[in-house]
Amino acid sequence: MSFAVANLVRRGVSRSFAPRVAQRAGVSAFLTTGLRATPRRYGVAAFSTKQESTTDFDPEAVTAMDKQAPPSPGGDFRIAIVGAGNINFGSDEGPWNHSFRLEHKLGPRLKVTALIDPSEKRAKQVLKTKCESFVESAYKDTKIFPNAEAYIASLKPGDRPHAIWVGSPPAYRGRMEKNRDLEVVLCRELPDIPLFVEKPVSTGPVDQAFEVADLIKESKTLVSVGYMLRYLKVVQKMKQILEDNNLNVMSINARYIMAYEHTAKLDWWDKTQNCGPIIEQATHFCDLARYFGGEADLSSVMAHSVEHDEPAGQLSKIPVDESLIEPENRIPRVTCATWKFEKGAVGSLTHCVALQGQNYSTELDVYADGHMLRLVDPYNSPILYFRRPGDDHEEIVRYQNDDPFFSEVSNFIDCIEDGPNAAPILSSYEDATKTYALTWAIRMASERTANAKKNSAN
Repeated sequence: MSFAVANLVRRGVSRSFAPRVAQRAGVSAFLTTGLRATPRRYGVAAFSTKQESTTDFDPEAVTAMDKQAPPSPGGDFRIAIVGAGNINFGSDEGPWNHSFRLEHKLGPRLKVTALIDPSEKRAKQVLKTKCESFVESAYKDTKIFPNAEAYIASLKPGDRPHAIWVGSPPAYRGRMEKNRDLEVVLCRELPDIPLFVEKPVSTGPVDQAFEVADLIKESKTLVSVGYMLRYLKVVQKMKQILEDNNLNVMSINARYIMAYEHTAKLDWWDKTQNCGPIIEQATHFCDLARYFGGEADLSSVMAHSVEHDEPAGQLSKIPVDESLIEPENRIPRVTCATWKFEKGAVGSLTHCVALQGQNYSTELDVYADGHMLRLVDPYNSPILYFRRPGDDHEEIVRYQNDDPFFSEVSNFIDCIEDGPNAAPILSSYEDATKTYALTWAIRMASERTANAKKNSAN
Protein backbone atom coordinates (compact mmCIF):
# COMPACT_ATOMS: atom_id res chain seq x y z
CA MET A 1 0.00 0.00 0.00
CA SER A 2 1.12 3.57 -0.62
CA PHE A 3 0.25 6.25 1.87
CA ALA A 4 2.40 9.16 0.77
CA VAL A 5 2.33 11.88 3.39
CA ALA A 6 3.09 14.51 0.80
CA ASN A 7 -0.01 13.59 -1.15
CA LEU A 8 -2.17 13.83 1.96
CA VAL A 9 -0.69 17.18 2.94
CA ARG A 10 -1.46 18.39 -0.56
CA ARG A 11 -5.07 17.44 0.04
CA GLY A 12 -5.25 19.52 3.21
CA VAL A 13 -5.08 16.72 5.72
CA SER A 14 -2.56 18.44 8.18
CA ARG A 15 -13.88 -2.35 20.72
CA SER A 16 -13.73 -4.09 23.51
CA PHE A 17 -15.16 -1.37 25.66
CA ALA A 18 -17.16 -1.79 28.84
CA PRO A 19 -20.15 -4.07 29.17
CA ARG A 20 -23.03 -3.46 26.83
CA VAL A 21 -25.35 -0.60 27.71
CA ALA A 22 -28.30 -1.94 29.64
CA GLN A 23 -31.52 -1.65 27.74
CA ARG A 24 -33.67 0.99 29.34
CA ALA A 25 -36.67 -0.15 31.32
CA GLY A 26 -40.13 1.17 30.54
CA VAL A 27 -42.61 1.13 27.72
CA SER A 28 -40.96 0.87 24.34
CA ALA A 29 -41.75 3.21 21.52
CA PHE A 30 -42.90 0.12 19.64
CA LEU A 31 -45.82 -0.28 22.03
CA THR A 32 -47.17 3.25 21.73
CA THR A 33 -49.39 4.86 19.13
CA GLY A 34 -51.17 8.15 18.59
CA LEU A 35 -48.36 10.12 20.15
CA ARG A 36 -47.19 13.71 20.01
CA ALA A 37 -44.28 14.73 17.83
CA THR A 38 -40.78 14.50 19.22
CA PRO A 39 -39.52 18.01 20.07
CA ARG A 40 -36.27 19.12 18.47
CA ARG A 41 -33.52 18.45 20.98
CA TYR A 42 -30.79 20.73 19.85
CA GLY A 43 -30.88 24.48 19.66
CA VAL A 44 -28.85 24.71 16.47
CA ALA A 45 -29.48 25.70 12.91
CA ALA A 46 -26.26 24.56 11.31
CA PHE A 47 -25.14 21.45 9.48
CA SER A 48 -21.39 21.48 9.89
CA THR A 49 -18.40 19.30 10.65
CA LYS A 50 -15.82 22.08 10.49
CA GLN A 51 -13.29 21.94 13.28
CA GLU A 52 -13.65 25.65 14.02
CA SER A 53 -17.40 25.39 14.68
CA THR A 54 -18.88 26.40 17.99
CA THR A 55 -20.61 23.97 20.32
CA ASP A 56 -22.57 21.64 18.05
CA PHE A 57 -25.48 21.25 20.45
CA ASP A 58 -26.52 22.31 23.92
CA PRO A 59 -24.87 19.95 26.43
CA GLU A 60 -27.77 20.57 28.81
CA ALA A 61 -30.32 19.22 26.31
CA VAL A 62 -32.14 16.01 27.18
CA THR A 63 -30.61 13.27 25.02
CA ALA A 64 -31.26 10.05 26.97
CA MET A 65 -33.13 7.55 24.83
CA ASP A 66 -35.72 6.77 27.49
CA LYS A 67 -36.37 10.48 28.13
CA GLN A 68 -37.43 11.30 24.58
CA ALA A 69 -41.04 11.84 23.65
CA PRO A 70 -42.37 8.75 21.85
CA PRO A 71 -42.15 8.78 18.06
CA SER A 72 -44.90 10.64 16.28
CA PRO A 73 -47.17 8.58 14.03
CA GLY A 74 -46.38 8.60 10.36
CA GLY A 75 -45.60 6.54 7.32
CA ASP A 76 -43.18 3.66 7.20
CA PHE A 77 -39.47 4.51 7.37
CA ARG A 78 -37.67 1.94 5.22
CA ILE A 79 -34.07 1.02 6.02
CA ALA A 80 -31.67 -1.42 4.38
CA ILE A 81 -29.03 -2.72 6.79
CA VAL A 82 -25.62 -3.85 5.54
CA GLY A 83 -24.05 -6.30 7.98
CA ALA A 84 -25.70 -8.78 10.35
CA GLY A 85 -22.91 -8.55 12.89
CA ASN A 86 -22.35 -7.03 16.30
CA ILE A 87 -22.22 -3.34 15.41
CA ASN A 88 -25.74 -3.43 13.96
CA PHE A 89 -27.32 -6.04 16.22
CA GLY A 90 -25.34 -5.97 19.47
CA SER A 91 -23.08 -8.26 21.49
CA ASP A 92 -21.83 -8.72 25.03
CA GLU A 93 -18.54 -7.00 24.12
CA GLY A 94 -19.80 -3.43 24.13
CA PRO A 95 -22.68 -0.94 23.92
CA TRP A 96 -22.98 -0.84 20.13
CA ASN A 97 -26.32 -1.93 18.65
CA HIS A 98 -27.69 0.33 15.91
CA SER A 99 -30.88 -1.66 15.37
CA PHE A 100 -31.84 -1.17 19.02
CA ARG A 101 -31.51 2.61 18.69
CA LEU A 102 -33.40 2.66 15.39
CA GLU A 103 -36.26 0.72 16.97
CA HIS A 104 -36.57 3.28 19.74
CA LYS A 105 -36.16 6.30 17.49
CA LEU A 106 -38.72 5.26 14.87
CA GLY A 107 -41.03 2.96 16.82
CA PRO A 108 -43.63 1.12 14.71
CA ARG A 109 -42.67 3.20 11.66
CA LEU A 110 -39.42 1.26 11.27
CA LYS A 111 -39.42 -1.25 8.43
CA VAL A 112 -36.13 -3.03 7.73
CA THR A 113 -36.73 -4.02 4.13
CA ALA A 114 -33.35 -5.65 3.50
CA LEU A 115 -30.51 -7.25 5.44
CA ILE A 116 -27.37 -7.54 3.31
CA ASP A 117 -24.79 -10.05 4.52
CA PRO A 118 -22.79 -12.80 2.76
CA SER A 119 -23.70 -15.21 5.57
CA GLU A 120 -27.33 -16.20 5.05
CA LYS A 121 -27.19 -18.28 8.23
CA ARG A 122 -26.14 -15.32 10.35
CA ALA A 123 -28.74 -13.05 8.77
CA LYS A 124 -31.52 -15.59 9.34
CA GLN A 125 -30.55 -15.99 12.99
CA VAL A 126 -30.61 -12.23 13.56
CA LEU A 127 -34.04 -11.91 11.95
CA LYS A 128 -35.37 -14.90 13.89
CA THR A 129 -34.36 -13.25 17.16
CA LYS A 130 -35.97 -9.96 16.17
CA CYS A 131 -39.20 -11.60 14.99
CA GLU A 132 -39.54 -13.41 18.31
CA SER A 133 -39.57 -10.07 20.12
CA PHE A 134 -41.86 -7.05 20.35
CA VAL A 135 -40.22 -5.48 17.28
CA GLU A 136 -41.48 -8.19 14.92
CA SER A 137 -43.35 -5.66 12.77
CA ALA A 138 -40.05 -4.06 11.73
CA TYR A 139 -38.46 -7.30 10.53
CA LYS A 140 -41.21 -9.74 9.50
CA ASP A 141 -40.91 -8.82 5.81
CA THR A 142 -37.13 -8.30 5.69
CA LYS A 143 -35.42 -9.89 2.69
CA ILE A 144 -31.88 -11.25 2.82
CA PHE A 145 -29.33 -10.44 0.11
CA PRO A 146 -25.70 -11.63 -0.20
CA ASN A 147 -24.39 -8.30 -1.49
CA ALA A 148 -25.37 -4.77 -2.42
CA GLU A 149 -25.56 -5.54 -6.15
CA ALA A 150 -28.19 -8.25 -5.60
CA TYR A 151 -30.18 -5.91 -3.40
CA ILE A 152 -30.06 -3.04 -5.90
CA ALA A 153 -31.10 -5.36 -8.75
CA SER A 154 -34.20 -6.38 -6.80
CA LEU A 155 -35.39 -2.86 -6.02
CA LYS A 156 -38.73 -1.66 -7.30
CA PRO A 157 -39.79 2.02 -7.14
CA GLY A 158 -41.92 1.48 -4.05
CA ASP A 159 -39.16 -0.40 -2.24
CA ARG A 160 -36.51 2.30 -2.23
CA PRO A 161 -35.17 2.84 1.29
CA HIS A 162 -35.14 6.11 3.17
CA ALA A 163 -31.65 5.22 4.45
CA ILE A 164 -28.97 2.55 4.25
CA TRP A 165 -27.14 1.55 7.43
CA VAL A 166 -23.60 0.30 6.73
CA GLY A 167 -22.06 -1.80 9.49
CA SER A 168 -20.08 -4.27 7.42
CA PRO A 169 -16.36 -4.80 8.11
CA PRO A 170 -14.24 -1.90 6.83
CA ALA A 171 -12.17 -4.30 4.71
CA TYR A 172 -15.07 -4.42 2.25
CA ARG A 173 -15.59 -0.70 1.81
CA GLY A 174 -13.80 2.60 1.48
CA ARG A 175 -11.88 1.65 -1.67
CA MET A 176 -12.22 2.01 -5.41
CA GLU A 177 -11.51 -1.62 -6.28
CA LYS A 178 -14.33 -4.08 -7.01
CA ASN A 179 -15.86 -5.93 -4.04
CA ARG A 180 -14.31 -3.39 -1.65
CA ASP A 181 -16.17 -0.37 -3.03
CA LEU A 182 -19.51 -0.51 -1.23
CA GLU A 183 -19.98 3.25 -0.92
CA VAL A 184 -19.03 3.72 -4.57
CA VAL A 185 -21.68 1.21 -5.64
CA LEU A 186 -24.36 2.74 -3.42
CA CYS A 187 -23.64 6.33 -4.46
CA ARG A 188 -23.58 5.38 -8.13
CA GLU A 189 -26.77 3.32 -8.11
CA LEU A 190 -28.70 5.04 -5.30
CA PRO A 191 -27.24 8.56 -5.18
CA ASP A 192 -30.15 10.14 -3.34
CA ILE A 193 -30.26 7.61 -0.48
CA PRO A 194 -28.59 8.78 2.79
CA LEU A 195 -25.89 6.53 4.23
CA PHE A 196 -24.86 5.89 7.81
CA VAL A 197 -21.35 4.38 7.76
CA GLU A 198 -19.45 2.88 10.67
CA LYS A 199 -15.87 3.77 11.44
CA PRO A 200 -13.13 3.32 10.39
CA VAL A 201 -14.05 4.19 6.84
CA SER A 202 -11.69 1.56 5.38
CA THR A 203 -8.71 -0.69 5.93
CA GLY A 204 -7.25 0.14 2.53
CA PRO A 205 -5.06 2.88 1.09
CA VAL A 206 -5.74 6.36 2.42
CA ASP A 207 -5.57 7.78 -1.10
CA GLN A 208 -8.48 5.59 -2.15
CA ALA A 209 -10.51 6.57 0.90
CA PHE A 210 -10.17 10.21 -0.15
CA GLU A 211 -11.29 9.27 -3.66
CA VAL A 212 -14.41 7.75 -2.15
CA ALA A 213 -14.93 10.90 -0.08
CA ASP A 214 -14.70 13.02 -3.25
CA LEU A 215 -17.24 10.80 -4.99
CA ILE A 216 -19.65 11.06 -2.07
CA LYS A 217 -19.32 14.84 -2.04
CA GLU A 218 -19.93 15.06 -5.79
CA SER A 219 -23.01 12.85 -5.52
CA LYS A 220 -24.38 15.10 -2.73
CA THR A 221 -25.24 11.99 -0.72
CA LEU A 222 -26.01 12.71 2.93
CA VAL A 223 -23.57 10.64 5.00
CA SER A 224 -22.95 10.33 8.73
CA VAL A 225 -19.98 8.35 10.08
CA GLY A 226 -20.15 6.67 13.48
CA TYR A 227 -17.69 8.66 15.56
CA MET A 228 -20.19 8.66 18.40
CA LEU A 229 -17.93 10.18 21.09
CA ARG A 230 -18.42 13.58 19.44
CA TYR A 231 -22.07 13.35 20.52
CA LEU A 232 -21.27 12.94 24.22
CA LYS A 233 -22.65 15.81 26.28
CA VAL A 234 -19.38 16.13 28.20
CA VAL A 235 -17.57 16.51 24.87
CA GLN A 236 -20.00 19.25 23.86
CA LYS A 237 -19.45 20.87 27.27
CA MET A 238 -15.72 20.92 26.55
CA LYS A 239 -16.39 22.60 23.20
CA GLN A 240 -18.61 25.12 24.98
CA ILE A 241 -15.94 26.01 27.55
CA LEU A 242 -13.31 26.49 24.83
CA GLU A 243 -15.63 28.62 22.70
CA ASP A 244 -17.14 30.73 25.49
CA ASN A 245 -13.66 31.66 26.72
CA ASN A 246 -12.25 32.25 23.23
CA LEU A 247 -9.45 29.79 23.98
CA ASN A 248 -6.72 28.55 21.70
CA VAL A 249 -5.91 24.92 22.41
CA MET A 250 -2.26 24.45 23.40
CA SER A 251 -2.01 20.69 23.85
CA ILE A 252 -4.11 17.53 23.61
CA ASN A 253 -3.00 14.34 25.34
CA ALA A 254 -4.95 11.11 24.77
CA ARG A 255 -4.42 7.84 26.65
CA TYR A 256 -6.12 4.57 25.72
CA ILE A 257 -5.13 1.63 27.93
CA MET A 258 -6.79 -1.59 26.86
CA ALA A 259 -7.84 -4.61 28.93
CA TYR A 260 -6.79 -7.41 26.60
CA GLU A 261 -7.36 -10.81 28.22
CA HIS A 262 -10.89 -11.26 26.84
CA THR A 263 -10.08 -10.14 23.29
CA ALA A 264 -10.29 -13.62 21.85
CA LYS A 265 -10.58 -12.84 18.12
CA LEU A 266 -7.37 -13.88 16.40
CA ASP A 267 -7.86 -11.29 13.66
CA TRP A 268 -7.66 -8.46 16.21
CA TRP A 269 -4.08 -9.47 17.03
CA ASP A 270 -3.10 -9.54 13.34
CA LYS A 271 -2.22 -6.22 11.67
CA THR A 272 -3.02 -7.61 8.23
CA GLN A 273 -6.64 -8.22 9.25
CA ASN A 274 -7.74 -5.23 11.36
CA CYS A 275 -4.79 -2.92 10.62
CA GLY A 276 -3.76 -2.80 14.27
CA PRO A 277 -5.13 -1.11 17.39
CA ILE A 278 -4.38 2.49 16.39
CA ILE A 279 -6.51 2.29 13.26
CA GLU A 280 -9.19 -0.03 14.61
CA GLN A 281 -9.44 1.10 18.22
CA ALA A 282 -7.64 4.35 19.07
CA THR A 283 -9.31 5.95 16.06
CA HIS A 284 -11.98 7.42 18.35
CA PHE A 285 -9.35 9.31 20.37
CA CYS A 286 -7.54 10.47 17.25
CA ASP A 287 -10.90 11.76 16.07
CA LEU A 288 -11.57 13.63 19.32
CA ALA A 289 -8.08 15.14 19.12
CA ARG A 290 -8.96 16.52 15.68
CA TYR A 291 -12.37 17.64 16.94
CA PHE A 292 -10.75 19.86 19.57
CA GLY A 293 -7.41 20.70 17.94
CA GLY A 294 -8.23 20.99 14.25
CA GLU A 295 -6.29 19.35 11.44
CA ALA A 296 -3.06 17.51 12.17
CA ASP A 297 0.12 18.17 10.21
CA LEU A 298 0.75 14.59 9.13
CA SER A 299 4.34 15.34 8.15
CA SER A 300 5.07 16.11 11.82
CA VAL A 301 3.91 12.75 13.23
CA MET A 302 6.55 10.86 15.22
CA ALA A 303 5.95 7.61 17.10
CA HIS A 304 7.60 4.82 19.07
CA SER A 305 6.28 1.38 19.92
CA VAL A 306 6.86 -1.59 22.18
CA GLU A 307 6.78 -4.65 19.94
CA HIS A 308 5.73 -8.22 20.75
CA ASP A 309 9.31 -9.54 20.73
CA GLU A 310 10.71 -7.03 23.21
CA PRO A 311 10.93 -7.85 26.94
CA ALA A 312 8.49 -5.06 27.76
CA GLY A 313 6.05 -6.49 25.21
CA GLN A 314 5.60 -9.89 26.82
CA LEU A 315 1.96 -10.42 27.84
CA SER A 316 0.89 -13.22 30.19
CA LYS A 317 -2.82 -13.59 29.36
CA ILE A 318 -3.21 -13.39 25.59
CA PRO A 319 -6.39 -15.41 24.90
CA VAL A 320 -5.35 -16.55 21.39
CA ASP A 321 -2.50 -18.59 19.98
CA GLU A 322 -0.32 -15.79 18.67
CA SER A 323 2.01 -18.30 17.01
CA LEU A 324 -0.66 -18.61 14.30
CA ILE A 325 0.21 -15.05 13.24
CA GLU A 326 3.40 -14.30 11.36
CA PRO A 327 5.78 -12.40 13.68
CA GLU A 328 5.91 -9.32 11.45
CA ASN A 329 2.10 -9.10 11.53
CA ARG A 330 1.65 -9.16 15.32
CA ILE A 331 0.35 -5.97 16.88
CA PRO A 332 2.49 -3.61 18.96
CA ARG A 333 1.85 -3.63 22.70
CA VAL A 334 2.37 0.12 23.09
CA THR A 335 2.29 2.99 20.62
CA CYS A 336 3.23 6.53 21.68
CA ALA A 337 2.85 9.31 19.12
CA THR A 338 3.24 13.08 18.98
CA TRP A 339 2.38 15.61 16.28
CA LYS A 340 1.68 19.26 15.60
CA PHE A 341 -1.72 20.62 14.68
CA GLU A 342 -1.91 23.13 11.85
CA LYS A 343 -3.20 25.73 14.32
CA GLY A 344 -0.07 25.28 16.43
CA ALA A 345 -1.09 22.98 19.26
CA VAL A 346 0.76 19.77 20.09
CA GLY A 347 -1.03 16.42 20.11
CA SER A 348 -0.03 13.14 21.70
CA LEU A 349 -1.51 9.66 21.94
CA THR A 350 -0.56 6.65 24.02
CA HIS A 351 -2.25 3.35 23.22
CA CYS A 352 -1.30 0.43 25.44
CA VAL A 353 -2.35 -3.24 25.43
CA ALA A 354 -1.62 -3.88 29.09
CA LEU A 355 -4.57 -4.24 31.46
CA GLN A 356 -6.34 -7.45 32.38
CA GLY A 357 -9.88 -7.94 33.60
CA GLN A 358 -12.74 -6.08 31.90
CA ASN A 359 -12.35 -2.34 32.28
CA TYR A 360 -10.27 -0.07 30.10
CA SER A 361 -8.57 3.14 31.22
CA THR A 362 -9.31 5.97 28.79
CA GLU A 363 -8.65 9.69 29.23
CA LEU A 364 -8.17 12.76 27.07
CA ASP A 365 -6.73 16.08 28.28
CA VAL A 366 -7.12 19.45 26.59
CA TYR A 367 -4.96 22.36 27.78
CA ALA A 368 -5.40 26.06 27.06
CA ASP A 369 -4.31 29.25 28.81
CA GLY A 370 -5.56 28.99 32.39
CA HIS A 371 -7.68 25.93 31.61
CA MET A 372 -7.39 22.18 31.90
CA LEU A 373 -10.17 19.92 30.62
CA ARG A 374 -9.85 16.22 31.42
CA LEU A 375 -12.30 13.73 29.91
CA VAL A 376 -12.34 10.42 31.78
CA ASP A 377 -13.94 7.09 30.78
CA PRO A 378 -15.93 8.39 27.79
CA TYR A 379 -17.15 4.93 26.76
CA ASN A 380 -18.86 4.00 30.03
CA SER A 381 -19.33 6.74 32.63
CA PRO A 382 -18.06 9.96 31.06
CA ILE A 383 -16.83 12.59 33.49
CA LEU A 384 -15.30 15.97 32.76
CA TYR A 385 -12.86 17.49 35.25
CA PHE A 386 -11.83 21.06 34.54
CA ARG A 387 -9.92 23.95 36.10
CA ARG A 388 -10.54 27.64 35.56
CA PRO A 389 -8.01 30.48 35.74
CA GLY A 390 -7.02 31.42 39.28
CA ASP A 391 -8.59 28.33 40.84
CA ASP A 392 -6.74 25.13 41.74
CA HIS A 393 -10.01 23.29 42.36
CA GLU A 394 -11.19 20.79 39.74
CA GLU A 395 -14.85 21.16 38.90
CA ILE A 396 -16.70 18.01 37.90
CA VAL A 397 -19.35 17.67 35.20
CA ARG A 398 -21.26 14.47 34.50
CA TYR A 399 -24.52 13.74 32.72
CA GLN A 400 -26.75 10.80 33.53
CA ASN A 401 -28.20 8.48 30.88
CA ASP A 402 -26.34 10.05 27.97
CA ASP A 403 -26.27 7.66 25.02
CA PRO A 404 -24.15 9.03 22.15
CA PHE A 405 -25.08 6.07 19.96
CA PHE A 406 -28.72 7.10 20.16
CA SER A 407 -27.88 10.77 19.59
CA GLU A 408 -26.00 10.06 16.35
CA VAL A 409 -28.85 7.83 15.12
CA SER A 410 -31.50 10.35 16.13
CA ASN A 411 -29.74 13.29 14.50
CA PHE A 412 -29.27 11.41 11.25
CA ILE A 413 -32.94 10.42 11.06
CA ASP A 414 -33.99 14.00 11.86
CA CYS A 415 -31.83 15.32 9.01
CA ILE A 416 -33.35 12.83 6.59
CA GLU A 417 -36.91 13.69 7.54
CA ASP A 418 -36.69 17.39 8.34
CA GLY A 419 -33.77 18.63 6.26
CA PRO A 420 -30.04 19.13 6.87
CA ASN A 421 -30.57 21.95 9.37
CA ALA A 422 -32.75 19.84 11.65
CA ALA A 423 -29.89 18.49 13.78
CA PRO A 424 -26.09 18.44 13.58
CA ILE A 425 -24.27 15.58 11.91
CA LEU A 426 -20.88 15.75 13.58
CA SER A 427 -18.78 13.56 11.27
CA SER A 428 -19.00 13.61 7.49
CA TYR A 429 -17.26 11.00 5.36
CA GLU A 430 -14.50 13.42 4.38
CA ASP A 431 -13.98 14.40 8.00
CA ALA A 432 -13.79 10.74 9.04
CA THR A 433 -11.28 10.06 6.27
CA LYS A 434 -8.97 12.71 7.74
CA THR A 435 -9.09 10.84 11.05
CA TYR A 436 -8.30 7.64 9.15
CA ALA A 437 -5.29 9.37 7.59
CA LEU A 438 -4.01 10.43 11.02
CA THR A 439 -4.25 6.89 12.41
CA TRP A 440 -2.28 5.52 9.46
CA ALA A 441 0.34 8.25 9.83
CA ILE A 442 0.81 7.17 13.47
CA ARG A 443 1.08 3.49 12.60
CA MET A 444 3.57 4.13 9.80
CA ALA A 445 5.70 6.40 11.99
CA SER A 446 5.89 3.76 14.74
CA GLU A 447 6.81 1.05 12.22
CA ARG A 448 9.55 3.20 10.71
CA THR A 449 11.05 3.72 14.14
CA ALA A 450 10.80 0.04 15.07
CA ASN A 451 12.33 -1.08 11.77
CA ALA A 452 15.17 1.42 12.07
CA LYS A 453 16.00 0.06 15.52
CA LYS A 454 16.02 -3.53 14.24
CA ASN A 455 18.16 -2.61 11.25
CA SER A 456 20.70 -0.82 13.42
CA ALA A 457 20.90 -3.84 15.72
CA ASN A 458 21.75 -6.02 12.75
